[in-house]
Amino acid sequence: MELTRIVKKIFIETAKTLKGSTRRLFMARVVKSLGKGGQRRAEIELRWNRRTIRKGTHELESGFRCYDNFASRGRKPVEQHLPNLLSDITAIAEAESQTDPTFKTTRLYIRLSAAAVREQLIT
Repeated sequence: MELTRIVKKIFIETAKTLKGSTRRLFMARVVKSLGKGGQRRAEIELRWNRRTIRKGTHELESGFRCYDNFASRGRKPVEQHLPNLLSDITAIAEAESQTDPTFKTTRLYIRLSAAAVREQLIT
């Protein structure tokens, strides 16, 4: 199969619009249509990652889709690292809280800054 400039552009733009396993399946189908040496050609001419192509080829041949676990990425919430943090902050805040002097609201006010609360948490 001849890869003209227009065909390359279409393949690259289509791959950019797809996500996850659909993108990998598309890439694997394109590589399969290129024939022998298709992975290397796709890597060089289309600038596709060879590992992604192999994963897509595996999905295409086996029939099983590999779903990415995006939810487990990134930073974990602070509650997982420090489960008692909320109760500790509440204990510090309750000791320093006071009501509104004019009694217009039922809110409690604290004269501590966030930095002061952090210092007390550390100690």
